[in-house]
Amino acid sequence: MSDFDTLGLKPVLLAALKEAGLTSPTPIQDKAIPLAMAGNDVLGLAQTGTGKTMAFGIPLVSHLMDMPERPAAKTAKSLILAPTRELVNQIAEALRTLTKKTHLKVNVVVGGQSINKQIHHLLKGTDILVATPGRLIDLMDRKAVDLRTVKHLVLDEADQMLDMGFIHALRRIAPKLGTPRQTMLFSATMPKQMEDLSKAYLTNPQRVQVAPPGKAADKVTQSVHHVSSKGEKPGKLREILSRDMDALTLVFSRTKHGAEKLMKGLVADGYNAASIHGNKSQGQRDRAIKAFREGTIKVLVATDVAARGIDIPGVAYVINYDLPDVPDNYVHRIGRTARAGREGEAIAFCAPDEADLLRQIEKVMKIEVPVASGTAPKDPVARKPQTRGQGRGGKGGQGRPAGATAKPNGNRRRRNRSRKAA
Repeated sequence: MSDFDTLGLKPVLLAALKEAGLTSPTPIQDKAIPLAMAGNDVLGLAQTGTGKTMAFGIPLVSHLMDMPERPAAKTAKSLILAPTRELVNQIAEALRTLTKKTHLKVNVVVGGQSINKQIHHLLKGTDILVATPGRLIDLMDRKAVDLRTVKHLVLDEADQMLDMGFIHALRRIAPKLGTPRQTMLFSATMPKQMEDLSKAYLTNPQRVQVAPPGKAADKVTQSVHHVSSKGEKPGKLREILSRDMDALTLVFSRTKHGAEKLMKGLVADGYNAASIHGNKSQGQRDRAIKAFREGTIKVLVATDVAARGIDIPGVAYVINYDLPDVPDNYVHRIGRTARAGREGEAIAFCAPDEADLLRQIEKVMKIEVPVASGTAPKDPVARKPQTRGQGRGGKGGQGRPAGATAKPNGNRRRRNRSRKAA
């Protein structure tokens, strides 16, 4: 592992990284930054929590610093597309740590906020535009933004954008961008559609891969609790949560209604809990995530889409209260913990009618998730995964890193608790 100062970065960038407490690049950064700095198109494959934002953000800012001219009215020099509002805001926040002592401006356009304010902010042009595809299309339709000057395109969490049907928006956006341009695509998984996307929008891309697609971060310990019925899940969840009340825990529910009901039940039982899902306003979601990040809220109940892009290093546990219908979503979920090189634990609940979903997950990840309690049904109810992009979540006990053998001494405190819970 090298230090950032060996990557040929500008002093102002090195100072910004140091101020942010970043001294050494992560593996994806170490590999991707030199390639992107050289102007190559980059296809980056890495789990969530591995530092992908800085992997494209650092070379992007570096390139823009070499373009001192101010952007023209309504234009942008670079465009970053991400699937959710939360992820867009998170990317923008990270980029602002890099640009605060430069002339570069970062603008955000997302749904759920005043489009008139966003139009006003774009009037003077911007260096970096971070956007959700839907809101960007709205602005394009209103002729509030001119993308012909975009020379850098980043597609972050591209697999999730495919899941959410944003490929149609991308087909509208891409022809409006400037050429030639540098394109960088980052993803945690590599479905067939991703290969097609890469061929369509990247030119001779340099492929950077720090772990096989479909694998969890190495420091995520996994386990599953088999329950005889869905009715056992609430009690099992409280049993597990009560053993580490101060830990930040992210709980995944498959549906908006389920997430809200689960959160209200936890609050009624005295837990510091909040929820984020599609029925919440952007303000409500932002406040809940802020409280979770600050530790005021200890348990955050979320649906897949709402939780996409949450980057909170302190998340200790991810609980798959419901298993996701799409195996790739399990990878994304458990990537919410063990971020920034820390250890974390992913716990799943599996009811009899979810046994087939668990098998699908294990097949994709090429592992067998260790059983913390209960017994898998001998004749599980077959249930095929539904369309990509749907998912369900929850929490459990012990386990091992994906693709590795169980460690005899790792996470002993939590494992003991899991045995007691069993």
